[in-house]
Amino acid sequence: METQGIHSKQCLILGCGNPLFGDDGFGPQVIEHLQANHVLPDDAACLDAGTAVRDILFDILLSEKKPRRIIIIDTSEQDGKTPGRISEIDVDAIALKKTSDFSLHQFPTTNMLKELKIHTDVDVRVLVVQPEYIPAEIEPGLSVPVQAAIPLMCGRIIDIIGKEQP
Repeated sequence: METQGIHSKQCLILGCGNPLFGDDGFGPQVIEHLQANHVLPDDAACLDAGTAVRDILFDILLSEKKPRRIIIIDTSEQDGKTPGRISEIDVDAIALKKTSDFSLHQFPTTNMLKELKIHTDVDVRVLVVQPEYIPAEIEPGLSVPVQAAIPLMCGRIIDIIGKEQP
C-alpha cells in the first residue's frame, strides 16, 4: 500500500475490505477499477486501504494537513437492500454492530470518522454496497451483483469528484 503524499491530496478515496472474504473485497476492487479505467484529477488519490483503514484515518487525524474530502468505499449489510445496491450512509447512521465488530471485515472506526466530521473541515462520505455473501472462512471472489456494482460505484465517485472541481 503506497501512502506517500496522500496527505497533500484534497480528495482521498479509500477502498476498505478484505478480498479473501467474498463481497468484503468490494472496496479494493473499486480502487483497482478506478486506477485502471479512470483518470483522477491531480488533487485526488485512491488507495486500497484493505483492513488498515483505521491506521490511515488515525494518521489523517494527527496530520496537520488534511484532505478536504474523504470518500470511503466498503460493504455494509443494510436491512431491505438487495445485493449490489449502492447507497451512501451518514457517519452517524453506521450500524452499531459494525462499530464493535472485530472480525476481519471491520468497518472503519466510527469514532475516528465522527472526529473528522465534527472537529475538522473534512467532508466524510461513506459509500457502500449491499453484499450478497461474506463467508466466515476464506473464500475469495465477489458475487455477481456486487461485481456488477463496481463500475456503478466508480461512476458515482467520479461524479462526486467532478462536482468539487472549480
